Amino acid sequence: MSNTNLKQADLMTAIITPFDEHGINYQSLDRLTEHLLSLGNKGFVVGGTTGETPTLSHDEKLALYEHFAKLINGRVPVIAGTGSNNTQETIEFTNEVAQIEGIDYALVVVPPYNKPNQRGMIAHFTAVADQVDLPIIIYNIPGRTGVKMAQETVVTLSQHPNIAGVKQCASMEEFEYIVENSSDDFAVFSGEDNQAFIAKALGGAGVISVAAHLYAKQMRAMYDALDNGELATAAKLQRWLTPRMQACFMYPSPSPIKAVMNAQGFEVGPCRLPIVSLNDEEKQTLAQALGLGQDAFSHELPLDLGE
Repeated sequence: MSNTNLKQADLMTAIITPFDEHGINYQSLDRLTEHLLSLGNKGFVVGGTTGETPTLSHDEKLALYEHFAKLINGRVPVIAGTGSNNTQETIEFTNEVAQIEGIDYALVVVPPYNKPNQRGMIAHFTAVADQVDLPIIIYNIPGRTGVKMAQETVVTLSQHPNIAGVKQCASMEEFEYIVENSSDDFAVFSGEDNQAFIAKALGGAGVISVAAHLYAKQMRAMYDALDNGELATAAKLQRWLTPRMQACFMYPSPSPIKAVMNAQGFEVGPCRLPIVSLNDEEKQTLAQALGLGQDAFSHELPLDLGE
């Protein structure tokens, strides 16, 4: 396991999966990962929603996780997506992933589509945590699963010795409750980019970010300012970031991120169906929302996001 404590990994990126005509583009993934590390990322989720995991085969996921773990080589924590809406399959796949040296945690989502109640969620996560060889991070994202894990449910699950944290996508009032009432060693991350500042200011671990693909430098500066007690500087950076973070989700994720990264020269390739890559009109709209001007994607030179 990485030497970096999970609660100290305040800025984590849920990293995209680059594709080319042959499958996963590992050369692009390596270049992107080193770039993000150089800008102050303290950890990664690989094989999450942003990584288009539903479109990856079982073998592709295992190969991706093995490659990524070797690439990181213990420098920062690595969380690998293993959850599904089938409890037994989640247990079996998580234990396969647990055999990969360098994978530190498993990200296990609230079961989508099935819509379990709170008692069912507790039973699901307890069964997984009891039977797997990796500590798990529970993932509460009601916009994608159809049901919300209640704040009391998260706090109950935080007492399990093999549940290390939560990626929480809900209100800040719920986030506060979880931080206040969960066990001391339980890492509470926001999964909402525009909550990054307040999540850490309230005592959470930080953010598991999508926008950090584009704005890691500014997000690192914001968290460093917060750590140094420079509240006004940190708040100003968050205000600058918020509209740009919102723009990253104006089309189905990760299509906006991939469009920008391709324009920056990272060659991350297209999205896989059912997510489609942005067309020219959508790129123009995205460029305006990012404050770049509508012609930003038409330049031959790599796109510069500025400061």
